[in-house]
Amino acid sequence: MSTGTSAKGAHDHIVHDEYHPDEHHEHEDIGSHSSFKGYMTGFVLSIILTAIPFYLVMTKTFDKSSTTAIVILAFAAVQIVVHMIYFLHMNSKLEGGWSMLAMVGTFYVVAIAMAIWGVPKRASVDEVRGLELQVEQWKT
Repeated sequence: MSTGTSAKGAHDHIVHDEYHPDEHHEHEDIGSHSSFKGYMTGFVLSIILTAIPFYLVMTKTFDKSSTTAIVILAFAAVQIVVHMIYFLHMNSKLEGGWSMLAMVGTFYVVAIAMAIWGVPKRASVDEVRGLELQVEQWKT
């Protein structure tokens, strides 16, 4: 039963080729397939992008922990991009650019959420400092 369908499908393909001999039936490969060299490049970059923040924390390179945190987050963002390019094979051609657009949109949403979360946190820190100053003024 299925052999008839397969033969018919093969026959249709041959007939189509007779009417359109200039067309090539190769599948368009819009996603990248990485080689061993590509995987090794991604792996080495991942090791470097992990080792540098580790070194910064272990040697206490920066005086303020907030500076260290910002630098570590920057390295983490770069490492995410390395993983997306070398291991997930994302590029601007994949799926007509929609997957890259979705990734960029996700980064924007996360950045906005972090900014919104940071504003109230900063405001509460400023309020506490303001209250501490008022208490000190009352004591004098």
